[in-house]
Amino acid sequence: MHRSEPARPNAFRSVLLFLLVSTLSGALLAGLALPLAGLAGVTTEAAYNTVQFLPQDLEIPPSQQKTVIQATDGSLIATLYKENRTEVPLKAINPIMLKAIVAIEDDRFYEHGALDAKGTLRALLRNQSGGGVSQGGSSITQQYVKLSLVAKAKTPEERAAATADSYERKIAELRYAIAVEQKVAKEEILHRYLNLAFFGGRSYGVEAAAKHYFGVPASKLTLPQAALLAGLVKNPVGYDPTDNPKKAKDRRDTVLARMRDLGIIAEKDARAAMRTAVIDPRKVQVVPNGCANSKYPFFCDYVVAKLKDNTVFGKSKEDRENYIQTAGLTIRTSLDPKMQAAAQKSIDEHSKPTDAAVAAITVVEPGTGLVKAMAQSKPYGFKKNQTSYNYNVEKSYPGGFGGFQNGSTMKAFTIAAAIQKGVPLNYRINSPQILDLSGQDFKTCTGVTSDPHYVPKNSTKTVPDPSMIEAARASTNTYFLQLSQQVGLCPIATLSSRMGMRDAQTEEPLLQVPSMTLGSAGLITPMMLSSAYATFAARGTFCNPLVITSVDSVRGKTITTPGRSCKPVMAQQVADGVNYVLHQVMEPGGTGGKLKFGRSDLAGKTGTIDENRAVWFAGYSSKYAAASVVADASPPQKNLIGQIFNGKKLSDASGSGTAGPIWEAAMRGVLAGVPTTHFVQPDEKTIRGNVKDLPEVKGMTPEEATAKLLALGFKVAASDDLVDSDAVSGTVAYTSPRAADGALAGATVTLWLSNGSKVPPPTTPPSTPVTPGIPPVIPPPTKPTGGHIPCPPWDPKFPNCGRR
Repeated sequence: MHRSEPARPNAFRSVLLFLLVSTLSGALLAGLALPLAGLAGVTTEAAYNTVQFLPQDLEIPPSQQKTVIQATDGSLIATLYKENRTEVPLKAINPIMLKAIVAIEDDRFYEHGALDAKGTLRALLRNQSGGGVSQGGSSITQQYVKLSLVAKAKTPEERAAATADSYERKIAELRYAIAVEQKVAKEEILHRYLNLAFFGGRSYGVEAAAKHYFGVPASKLTLPQAALLAGLVKNPVGYDPTDNPKKAKDRRDTVLARMRDLGIIAEKDARAAMRTAVIDPRKVQVVPNGCANSKYPFFCDYVVAKLKDNTVFGKSKEDRENYIQTAGLTIRTSLDPKMQAAAQKSIDEHSKPTDAAVAAITVVEPGTGLVKAMAQSKPYGFKKNQTSYNYNVEKSYPGGFGGFQNGSTMKAFTIAAAIQKGVPLNYRINSPQILDLSGQDFKTCTGVTSDPHYVPKNSTKTVPDPSMIEAARASTNTYFLQLSQQVGLCPIATLSSRMGMRDAQTEEPLLQVPSMTLGSAGLITPMMLSSAYATFAARGTFCNPLVITSVDSVRGKTITTPGRSCKPVMAQQVADGVNYVLHQVMEPGGTGGKLKFGRSDLAGKTGTIDENRAVWFAGYSSKYAAASVVADASPPQKNLIGQIFNGKKLSDASGSGTAGPIWEAAMRGVLAGVPTTHFVQPDEKTIRGNVKDLPEVKGMTPEEATAKLLALGFKVAASDDLVDSDAVSGTVAYTSPRAADGALAGATVTLWLSNGSKVPPPTTPPSTPVTPGIPPVIPPPTKPTGGHIPCPPWDPKFPNCGRR
């Protein structure tokens, strides 16, 4: 023994001294259940340490309480818990409940200290005669201490120690109980006990138990109801009225009889209470736990995933998960039940869970990023025609499927990048049905890229040289491929990235490839696309998708969490220009024309990927944006045509005809009752663009036209196809872009050469009879439109001929 260490007193005497002090303080070792003959058995080193070195105060952690997730209107989305508990103040518990629990568990609770002498002696005698620990005799304070120690345990070892059938544990509980009695009022001890106790049916605390068994709060409990709950504490499973109604009634009546014998209730009240039914099965409420039992399981899972990413709830994911399930949080979300119902109704009307293909849609609020609805055709589950995949979100979140190629919905970003660079809305590019782009360079952020064998074609027909608006209305592939080549892939990639677009499988940036504008640069989710299109509706302000609007602690204090995250990513005038172009898509004759409804301005874009494996429609008003997709989600993806969708075999699959009706029906419900809105018209500068003038080169030889264009800083290409024109065969018929529209600085100007088919034939004047001796009459030349005075073929020196 070290000299500095004080000598320990005899362990036997230390334990006896502790018991004597406890007895003199009115706390005679109740609950120890200590056989008299075995008293010497506790005079061990462990017993000595238990008594001598225990802290005087019991550190009681906050009790576990259920967390609730709510929609915008406060309705319940889900409940998360390890223990279904809702703490309530003492005044929210009917006094009859307090009387019932005291009567059956510790009728001398208000008279003794930490332990009850009568109960302890009774337990000692019975345990002595039985030769072991068979009866407790614990006071309510001791029971409260035991429950608190169990609640405090974090590891399996700690939980085992907190429930061990040992004298050391009993002694420890007693010392803690004495400390509690010295510092906490009786009413408060009873209050804490009733909020902590387990009542069966996954119900912890009297409030949860009252709602579970009777559908009422603890403040509304009646006498027979209170008696039932008081009786459950001793054996919550054995006396559970939903499983053992007879045993539950016998136990309840025992409590009522005890209350009668103690004079708490009158004989007639006891008899009346005993005649009542134990429970009404119709009023039993089971509190579902977790998102799997939610009405909106996919949205709920996404919310929980976001919570687990937030380090404010704990250092590790395990800590965060535990905190979320036990802290009694109130989590308010962005989900609007009315809009969610509209989205799900549209999905259900246009698809079936039994379909091979899947359908999904997300609705987002522009300017806030709030995700108002998230619906899909496959319900949550693990049975046939169910899924745990969320087809609306990225793969980085649990259950996230990770998206599909988005087809021509990507053209909206090309339009935005072009307008940003000053391309006018009436910018024309000759766009043949088939365009050979093999080996042609497309500028990227790091250099150039090309495809050695790339011959894309249009899936729709339009005029040979459409404007940007006409090309958007018809979704002309060859126009937007050339436009993206002129604008460059880097501006398109940069802008789309700022609008939240990335590969939903890898979280990597979209690929800068020649076919980027056709939606082959990565896998996209409805949530991504609807949030990006919402940027146009918000006049250039992008907001990250937001599902959690606030988190309050169990005490009502707001916990800081990531809120709205919005920033301008393009000038308002650029967004106005995009809205103007995509609004024309929704007008009659456009690919979205049949989806137009109501009086509000709508804008949108269709999308179809190669072999029709996925089809999209994304659109918006200035109030809400949505993106819908129908796709084959079973690898390897197959063509939708020929598959069963909505109970029928698809003979065609398109953004406008397959995904579009889902978007339309959902948005009708979303916008119902919303005031009419209109887009801001683009200004004159946006409409006209900021392009360089192109010279008029019609009628020039290719060499002359090339030299002139190169001198002005343009690049030059010549088409191999000759076109009908009134220009002389082999000379320039027109350019693409047209001279009247101008071109971007440094853009490639394509020369289209004439085949001469419309060159007017030379005119021969009528013959005039010549009378000998009289000179012929020469008619004066006519001046045709345009001021050109032709020279008579017989007199090239005629005054002023050939001038303009």
